[in-house]
Amino acid sequence: MRAIVIHQAGDLRIEEREAPAPAPGEVQIRLVTGGVCGSDLHYYNHGGFGPVRLKQPMILGHEVSGTVLRLGEGVTGLAPGDLVAVSPSRPCGHCRYCREGLRNQCENMRFYGSAMPFPHIQGAFSEILNADADQCVPATGLSAGEAAMAEPLAVALHATRRAGEMLGKRVLVTGCGPIGCLAVLCARQAGAAQIVATDLSDNALEFASKAGADRVVNAARDPDAMNEYAVGKGTFDILFECSGAPQALGTGIAAMRPRGVVLQLGLGGDMTVPMMQITARELDLRGSFRFHEEFEMAVRLMQAGRFDVKPLISHTVALDDAEQAFIIASDRDRAMKTQIAFSG
Repeated sequence: MRAIVIHQAGDLRIEEREAPAPAPGEVQIRLVTGGVCGSDLHYYNHGGFGPVRLKQPMILGHEVSGTVLRLGEGVTGLAPGDLVAVSPSRPCGHCRYCREGLRNQCENMRFYGSAMPFPHIQGAFSEILNADADQCVPATGLSAGEAAMAEPLAVALHATRRAGEMLGKRVLVTGCGPIGCLAVLCARQAGAAQIVATDLSDNALEFASKAGADRVVNAARDPDAMNEYAVGKGTFDILFECSGAPQALGTGIAAMRPRGVVLQLGLGGDMTVPMMQITARELDLRGSFRFHEEFEMAVRLMQAGRFDVKPLISHTVALDDAEQAFIIASDRDRAMKTQIAFSG
């Protein structure tokens, strides 16, 4: 089978790897679609992000869907030919945090395509993938492209749960890549009264507007546009900070009203935080990291027609041209979600 392997920044290769038979409790999947994530781009463009660096070749990818080929011993509820969305989240189930129900904080997490531990956790961008049965969520009624969007949607759903009550609230989203646009969709579904989205790219803002943002602001072209929201003691009840940029966080916090909630999703390394504003306005600063049970929730909500993610899929590239997918995905002036077609 072929797999997409990153060796160092800018060194992406399609390599042959073995495809072992599924072990007991596993499902063998023929990959159909894989989405290029921001973390994949960090490995491709920079060799890592923050303190996380590549130390050995690693298969990339964690936003994937495919069809069942074979079932390992003891697996029930699935059949060959079924389309499944594959969760990249593989907590151990035994550590302190798993026992407390915080499985996204597992101390022994095996998350596809992660250079955080060493040896690295290999990713899912391979033509044949063996996955634990409980990672596989049947995706009947969805396209393979939609099913592969379950992972980023789960990230946004987890952040929405972390934000708390949103009915009638005013929401600011900074950074309108796929996660930012999905945060707009989630805030709209959760009953937000007003959603304002900011970015540096008109292309990203156009997608955010289609996702349901009431107003979009290009912070590069109009850096003073957000000043009106900072008048008095601020405007917004909830901030989804999805860019990982210090400037976006600072501008967003300045526009928050007292006792608002700041959700930090963007992973751009350590940032300077305006603690005096957080203290004086009694803001809640909350991290939001990955997801767990929200993955199956994402699939079910798409199946129910609650979320239409198809407009966010801007490009689909064949496996043979995989590097082109990373180049396209890196160009925010033309791409939103770029996916790789592993098979038809």
